[in-house]
Amino acid sequence: MRASTGEQFVLTRSTPFGPAEAIITEVAASIRTLRINGVDLTQPYPEHVPPPFGCGIVLVPWPNRIEDGLWQHDGQPQQLVLSEPKLHNAIHGLLVHTAYWMVSRTDDSVTLAASVFPERGYPFALETQVTYQLVDDGLTVTHEIRNEGATPAPAAIGTHPFFQIGDVPTKDLTLTVHAASRFPVDERLNVSAEVPVEGRFDLRAGQKVETLKLDDAFGDVTPIDQVTATLTAPDGRTVSLWQDENFPYVQVFTTPNFPVGDNLTVMNALEPDTTPPESRTLAIAIEPMTAPADAFNSGQSLRWIEPEQTWTASWGIRYTV
Repeated sequence: MRASTGEQFVLTRSTPFGPAEAIITEVAASIRTLRINGVDLTQPYPEHVPPPFGCGIVLVPWPNRIEDGLWQHDGQPQQLVLSEPKLHNAIHGLLVHTAYWMVSRTDDSVTLAASVFPERGYPFALETQVTYQLVDDGLTVTHEIRNEGATPAPAAIGTHPFFQIGDVPTKDLTLTVHAASRFPVDERLNVSAEVPVEGRFDLRAGQKVETLKLDDAFGDVTPIDQVTATLTAPDGRTVSLWQDENFPYVQVFTTPNFPVGDNLTVMNALEPDTTPPESRTLAIAIEPMTAPADAFNSGQSLRWIEPEQTWTASWGIRYTV
């Protein structure tokens, strides 16, 4: 039977910490598995279900939400398909269900590609690539977007990895985010402002994951050695998100309902709240973004790619022992 996530690209590499393995999916170019020396650094899920909560998928040409799926281009309204009908928004771009094709592959890397064709609400043509490369301390991810149209095209990039240190309960990890601002949202999870972090939203000194309830974007990021966010185990091990200068934002999302186990059904993966309690776990997504939610309307950090121009941006996952 064909996997719901398509072909599975298995990457392997020897590292100073032990053997590393990553599994990248054909559909949505998702990180389905990343582990070093048997320790899972991302939340795995079975190949026969769609990625729960969008786990590990690539978000292009916009991450997060566009309110009502509506924006303006050259004075003309553009109406995107409402891919989040319950909240009446367009969410996570146009490639979340797309099968990528393989461009190149080695033992420890794979480059996948997908096209964005002009469609309702987005009358632009893009060619996209994403390269996953295992390295000694984790994973490097490089995105390329080329404008194949005749006019400048708006674009932003995001991804949706869930982080963990697999042999430590996620509730016992401490989250640090080097960000000085956040983006509050309304009841439909649309951005309403950008404000300084304070109280439970100030994660610069670290807070236990078990105390957090977040679905918030953060800005005014001040990376330390490119690292913007870190999960730290009680024994001092860390898994971190690093971002280059193209990724000045990060979204943090926590859920107690991430489905686990090999007996998940497609329906339970799509509707995780229906999963039995014994098949759920606390999980945390730490999502690099080149622009915040609704950037097509605000213009904040939105990249306009000129015809025949290619935009390259990188981020990665770093493990320390």
